Amino acid sequence: MRRLGLALALLAGSVGAAAAQDKLTVGANIGNVPWEFQDDSGKFIGFEIDLVAAVAKRLGAEVETVNIPFNGLFSAVQSGRIDIATSSITITDERLKSVSFAQPYYDSDQSLTVVEGGPASLEDMKGKVVGVDTGSTGDMWASAQQETYGFGEIRRYEGLAPAMLDLTAGRIDGYISDIPALLYYVKDKPNLKVVARIETGEKYSMMFAKDAELATRVNAALDELKTDGSMAELHEKWFGVAPQAGSSTVTVLPMPSLN
Repeated sequence: MRRLGLALALLAGSVGAAAAQDKLTVGANIGNVPWEFQDDSGKFIGFEIDLVAAVAKRLGAEVETVNIPFNGLFSAVQSGRIDIATSSITITDERLKSVSFAQPYYDSDQSLTVVEGGPASLEDMKGKVVGVDTGSTGDMWASAQQETYGFGEIRRYEGLAPAMLDLTAGRIDGYISDIPALLYYVKDKPNLKVVARIETGEKYSMMFAKDAELATRVNAALDELKTDGSMAELHEKWFGVAPQAGSSTVTVLPMPSLN
């Protein structure tokens, strides 16, 4: 009886694990346009919202999206609170020490955004207040370059929306963050302008717990989405243009690993 009970318990555990994978819990910093944000009805929309849905369809799973500040995504995925983290997350060697990524699907850089008539370059930010997203690659870049450009203060935010409020109110002089999000955000706001592209060679992907088996399965789904043209269609839907040939949006790539 003891052996039978143990066998049943193990069986129940494996069935439970399989059932749990029928739903993917995805953490995202909602408000990160055009990757994941809310429409007028409150529905979550965006490039990565659509991409996760396409991946989940190929895995036969449903998606539950949880709104988590960017800096909280790392502990959430490491603790198992979420299965996947998205939010235009850059793959870095430092991050690969503690988490795993699927292959990249977007090439990016940082940028400087200001109010129209404000600083015209990074050099003009000397002695000024610059805003960044807490724990982002923009935060890392600004911190590393603070002495070089003489930033007076680095002010940290939990997402684009509060930073933009402070920028338009004059509480910060510039905002450093991912260029695709800012180009999308300012296109219908003539009072705001992206004045500098900061070349960093960043690539975005979905983030997982270290060595999670799910990362390999998602990576295979991304292979399919790139090969059948679905990824290119998503890019055109959200950015209005076809992805550049040879970019990570259309090129099948290996899973990232530490150099």
